[in-house]
Amino acid sequence: MNLPVRPLAAAVALAFSAMAASAGAEDANLGEVLVRATKAGAPALDPASVAPANLARLRSATSDTASLLRDMPGVSLQVAGGVSSLPALHGMADDRVRVKVDGMDLISACANHMNPPLSYMDPSHVGSVKVFAGIAPVSLGGDSIAGTIQVESAAPEFARPGQGTLQNGAVGAFFRSNGNALGGNLSAMVAGEALSLAYKASTTESGDYKAANDFKAPGLAAAGRGWLDGDVVGSSRYKSENQSVALALRHENHLMELKLGIQDIPYQGFANQRMDMTGNDSRQINLRYMGQYEWGVLEARVYDEKTRHKMNFGDDKLMNPSPTGMPMDTEGKNTGVMLKADIALSGGDALRVGGEYQRYRLNDWWSPSGTGGMSPNTFWNINNGQRDRHDVFGEWEKRWNSRWASQFGVRVGTVQMDAGPVQGYKSTGTVYPAVAAAFNALDRRRTDNNTDLTALARYTPDENGSVEFGLARKTRSPNLYERYTWSTQSTMVLNMNNWFGDGNGYVGNPDLKPEVAHTLSATALWRDGAQKDWELKVSPYYTRIQDYVDAVACAACATRTDGFVNLSLANQSARLYGLDVSGYLPLARTGYGDFRGTGVLNYVRGKNLTSGDNLYHIMPLNLKLAIEQRRGGWTHILEAELVDAKTEVQAVRKELRTGGYGLLALRSSYEWKQVRLDVGLENLLNKFYVHPLGGAYVGQGSTMSTGVPYGTLVPGMGRSLHTGLNIRF
Repeated sequence: MNLPVRPLAAAVALAFSAMAASAGAEDANLGEVLVRATKAGAPALDPASVAPANLARLRSATSDTASLLRDMPGVSLQVAGGVSSLPALHGMADDRVRVKVDGMDLISACANHMNPPLSYMDPSHVGSVKVFAGIAPVSLGGDSIAGTIQVESAAPEFARPGQGTLQNGAVGAFFRSNGNALGGNLSAMVAGEALSLAYKASTTESGDYKAANDFKAPGLAAAGRGWLDGDVVGSSRYKSENQSVALALRHENHLMELKLGIQDIPYQGFANQRMDMTGNDSRQINLRYMGQYEWGVLEARVYDEKTRHKMNFGDDKLMNPSPTGMPMDTEGKNTGVMLKADIALSGGDALRVGGEYQRYRLNDWWSPSGTGGMSPNTFWNINNGQRDRHDVFGEWEKRWNSRWASQFGVRVGTVQMDAGPVQGYKSTGTVYPAVAAAFNALDRRRTDNNTDLTALARYTPDENGSVEFGLARKTRSPNLYERYTWSTQSTMVLNMNNWFGDGNGYVGNPDLKPEVAHTLSATALWRDGAQKDWELKVSPYYTRIQDYVDAVACAACATRTDGFVNLSLANQSARLYGLDVSGYLPLARTGYGDFRGTGVLNYVRGKNLTSGDNLYHIMPLNLKLAIEQRRGGWTHILEAELVDAKTEVQAVRKELRTGGYGLLALRSSYEWKQVRLDVGLENLLNKFYVHPLGGAYVGQGSTMSTGVPYGTLVPGMGRSLHTGLNIRF
């Protein structure tokens, strides 16, 4: 295992040597100072956040940053690749959730959404995680209807006056037995009073993981396709490398920060997709300014991100070796600008105003392969896809008195989309030419004018609790794949456009309208205000969505007889409602340490009101209970995860039911001065289970009928021992 110390590392070494002594302010973290210094003193209706202790505990257990959210109320995870799970908020996932990574609105550049935003940051680089489930402030949530997830790396550090040069760093490594996963990370920082430079690198690698017992789908052995040994889940291996450099400069109450990042994923298998990732190279440039003035705080950001993504059959899927397979290439270019001002008003009020611009370009092409049906032309899935978003927003926070606070917001935006002409693998025959000609004859330019409204209020009678409630109207325009994928007569092509992981085939619809969601939610909080020993939070919610984008039968699509279906997309109406419950309480204080209990319960129900069908990929009722013991530097946690059977499935996609299950996990950590050791057993009893959001298993065999047959689900991971060691210096 080699850490990816490549071009950025050399640049960092030169920059470190050039930084002898810098010089200016008062605190080691000016970004936090500026946030605290906003003179409004307004209520800031807080999101849920992942505790730093939980972040540290989970890093050795996962290489998937989305998994850091798995214990959050209202959050579920759609299973994908080893570093690419898709977080869902209240039953809505993927592009319905706005995910901000270090302030950047990243977009998945893949027909299978193999590179979602959170896959671009390694868990070891994460400094904080915040989740706005349901109703997100308009200053944070545009072009989304489910909520907002904010993931930030650590804020820059500076030396205090007279401290001289501040230097620190960390190195860590982990091992997980299931899949023989190995990884490591390192970081180094040097700073004066005015200048700070930090470098981070990480690498993670895993083989195919194993289920809890023999996992064999019917059909392949009889077809002579062979099978992987025993309980191995094919197409689940991965490797990922990430590097970043952050340069920060401060002067008095002003901070300028430049972050550069690169990612290299040479391979990542997807058990619920017919293709695997064979390359994902990304580079990011992220420049931020933050300054405190007498009137408040000004923040500006400019970022540019470019992704080069490749797919083909991995070894498990390409069981009859071929020199070329089916190469699929994607290039995404994402540029964004943001300007926001937090203005302090009289009486403790705050006014937040700003604007955003995002320019996105996408090319998705498949080079010819062999001399058969995938030649002689390059197949253009999306040619010069364009998606430009312009937003302005205003948000007013007011503290009416010691008990009442409110927040009102308006966001107005325009989304402009277009795509160029396309072509199939062949210019003759009945599969591609007529469909491509019809698509090319369309006026493909679309303009959506979207409006978001939010109204939130909090009542805090005393320190022992509060009640928060709100209403919101949120809007999301379709993505480029939803509008502009075009081929209907090739099941193979339809299979390739699948960002759902269900084994079906999909074609887009240029006439899709934006989704408009109306949400009503409330949160009641009770706690021991004096000691903060216990807390109970209950959050019911209700959402009704106009023009919900859902799958529908496709009369124009090629027919198939392998059990899967080919589908199109259409605007319909939908309804979701549910309940999140979370809390903790002390259990005992003994000579063996302090014992605490924690729990999270999630329930969501989704219905398509147009068709009467259930919504797809809705997590069933689930509960997590844990007992935590702390003594000295030791922390021990025994956790039980209980998941109900999934019986409310979507008929149009032929979604499969899953059984209920219970899993146990045991985790321990020890902290001593600058050293942290983590050890844990996931799926302690080696229970076989199928995750309700795992999708269809197509991890072996070809993309067509000789592959894994319809009816096979992706099994969860069997028992896995993990251990991690981190040393700070």
